[in-house]
Formats: sequence, C-alpha cells, structure tokens
Amino acid sequence: MIIGRKKEREELWDAYASPESEFVAVIGRRRIGKTFLVRKTFNDNFAFKYTGLYNVSNKEQLKNFFLVLKEYGLPMDAPAPKDWLDAFALLKKVIEASSQTRKVVFIDELPWMAAPNSRFLQAFEAFWNGWASARGDVLLIICGSATSWIINNIFRSKGGLYNRVTYRIRLNQFSLAECEEYAEYLNLPFDRRAVLQGYMVMGGVPFYWSKCSPRKGIIQNINDLFLSEQGMLRDEFRYLYASMFSNPDKYELVMETLSGKQCGMTRDDIIKNSGLESNGQLSKILDDLTECGFIRKYCDTTKKLKDAIYQVVDCFTIFHYKWITKAAGVDQDYWMKLSSTPAYAAWCGLAFERVCLLHSRQIKFALGISGISSQLFSWTLRANDEHPGAQIDLLLDRSDNMVNICEMKYSNAPYNLTSDELRRIETRVELFRRFGVKGKAIQPVLITSSGVEQNKYSRMVPLQITADDLFRE
Repeated sequence: MIIGRKKEREELWDAYASPESEFVAVIGRRRIGKTFLVRKTFNDNFAFKYTGLYNVSNKEQLKNFFLVLKEYGLPMDAPAPKDWLDAFALLKKVIEASSQTRKVVFIDELPWMAAPNSRFLQAFEAFWNGWASARGDVLLIICGSATSWIINNIFRSKGGLYNRVTYRIRLNQFSLAECEEYAEYLNLPFDRRAVLQGYMVMGGVPFYWSKCSPRKGIIQNINDLFLSEQGMLRDEFRYLYASMFSNPDKYELVMETLSGKQCGMTRDDIIKNSGLESNGQLSKILDDLTECGFIRKYCDTTKKLKDAIYQVVDCFTIFHYKWITKAAGVDQDYWMKLSSTPAYAAWCGLAFERVCLLHSRQIKFALGISGISSQLFSWTLRANDEHPGAQIDLLLDRSDNMVNICEMKYSNAPYNLTSDELRRIETRVELFRRFGVKGKAIQPVLITSSGVEQNKYSRMVPLQITADDLFRE
C-alpha cells in the first residue's frame, strides 16, 4: 500500500507514458521511502534493477553487477566486465533482449557504485547520452541515500550529465494526515493528539513510524525507539547524515548551530556561532541541506537577499539535539517523566511551531486563502529604549495586501487566552505595523493544538485554527 505520494506517482507515470527516453532522479532524505515508491509504482516489473553495494571495492561492485545482469537474462557464458564501460555494454544487451515495450531500468543506491578512480560516472554518462537517450523506449530511474552526491554529480554536473535529468522527484516527509493514515494502516492505537506528539519528534518520516509498536502508546514508543540505550533508532542521527553527505561533520555542525535558534540565522550568524569559514564550501553545505529538506532559506520583504535566513525544518534533528544527546541510562518512564517538566512544555511549544511551519498549505486552506500567493517567513525586532522588541515565528505576507501574524500555542487542554497574552499579541501587531512590512493590513491568527477556551479575550482574535485543520489534505 502506498500512502500519499499522488503527485510523485503521477510524475513517474508521465515519464513512463512519454514517447521519448526519460531520465528520472528520485531524491530525498534517508528513510523517506524512495525505493519503496519506485518498486510499488511499477510492481517490481523492471527490465533491469540493481542496488549498489555499500562500502565495497570497485571489483566487488562490478562482480555483483555482473551477477544481477545474469539474473535478468544475460547469457551465462557472457564475459565478465573488466570495467564499467564493459558493464554498461552488457546492460545494453539485457535491455535490448527485454520483452517490455517500455524498458524500465532502476538503479538504486547509484552513488555507492561510483568508487574513487572507478570511472563509473564516465561510463554511466556514455550509457545515457550515447545510447539510452536516443532509443526512445528507456525509462532510467536512479536514487540513493547519498542525496548530496546525486545533487552535486548529476544535477550540478559540469560534464556530459549536465541538464540530462528530465524528471526530478523529491520525496518530502509525510503530512500529519498521511501519518494518521499510515498509523491506521499499521494498527497503531494513536488518536490525533498522539499523531501530533509523534510528528513533533519523528516528523513525517515513514520508516520511523513503521517501527512503532501497536502494543505501546506514543510516549512509550518514543522512549523505547529513540531514548533508551538499546533503542532501535538511538543512533539514527549519526547514520542519517553519514549516509547522505560524504563529509558529514560540517553538515552536522551547521545543523547543531541552527538548531539553537528557533527562527533561524543569517549566513554571517552561522559563521560566527559555528566557527566555520566563509567560503564556497559553506555555500555548498547550505545548498545541500536546503535541497535535502533539512533547512529552508527565506528572506522577508524588508530584507535584502544577502540577509536571507536559514532555518531548521526537520523535526527529528531538533529532537536529537534537544533530548537524545542528553539521554543516558534512561528508564522506561523517562519520556513520561519529562512530560511533566517545564523544559518539556517549552519544547512542545517550539516543536508545535515547527509542525505548523511544515503545514502552511493547510493553514492557508483553513484561512480560505489557498488561491492567494503568500510568502512565509519569521520576523524579529530587537528591543531598545523605545520598545520591548518582538519575535514572530510565522508570518504570511499575502499578495492581497494582508499579513497574517500567526500565534501558535501548544496545550493538552483548550488554550486559555489571558489579558496579558492578548496584550502581547497586540504589541507584536503594533510593532510589526511600525517596523515591518508597510502599507498592508495585519490580522493575527491563533493556532492551537487543542482549541481555544472561549472568553472575552479570545473573541478579540476571531481567526482561530486548531490542530484538526492541520490534518486536512
């Protein structure tokens, strides 16, 4: 069963139905379901499918490739390839002999095949440019955990593969609605509050959800999977970045630096707080992290492009730096005990804001502005002698001359808007009117996890959205 992925499946079928040969690259973070999507879409019906072996010599990789070619019909007496040019020449024979009208070739974990000095890329380039692209009947699909390798060696190729990919399909995380559907499919006993709590930790990464036990609640699952010493996903963070980036240490340093600032940092702030140098390598790291969906880059209309903000949007990464790095020798009730602490309550507030940020489309739908173009950003004003300053974590700057200031509140019961909090909201609105975007009407929006307790103050903020609205597709 495939949950969601409607747009991605449509793109795959469009590529399949094309009268031309097509080159498809499916990218996305580790555990997001790239291989599953391709296999299920085509029912494992491939003219050829190969999965690269991790951390083996080029000789071993070639040997395994040769063995798989035989499984797909290469004559048993065919000579073993001496290099990748030979290997792809043999692949051509397998494709030519295939009875499929549309020759679907799926190469998974392609980056693992490009060992140093193997000249794999040159042979792969010759295979596509010099043969497959001209046939008109080949659908070549590649993917791999090392997403940054594909980005830098395929998408940003300075050689013959430049601009050769005809379909780029990036798999994003599941939405809350898709996680709810997946939880039901897995028979997990989670109501919407539990799904929301799980999303604040795991985001919408299907693999993480698949490891939850139906015999446990969400609190116990989080504790046992991520925080206990023997947890199946305790070391997931280390493998996550190591699998995607060839030199993960600096990527992790950038993520750790950014995780300490909820609304994000400028490039200069990242350099100052991380100790990294300002050079092309940092630009590449930031571009890669953005392309892989770990961070987002934004710039509000009051700033210049050089002042763009980089902000972490990966829930699991933030959870790792906040809790997993500090968990040692935890007992089975560790996460439950934490849930009654002020630190946990503060984290829930920030994590809920992140979930809202990832569901801006649903927020726009709930506001009835889906058809209106809008820019999503945060806004900070430092305090001085004249005013107390302000931090607004989510703004919708709309093309109809309106700005929505979103106030996001997490609580287990209906949120009680007090006179003090209403005054803080009004102060933010006034400061943004004076120092933010000019010439636009401003409307505050209250987004809560459990609804709002209706009183005389709540009526002063008529635009109200609940977590149920975030579960819409």
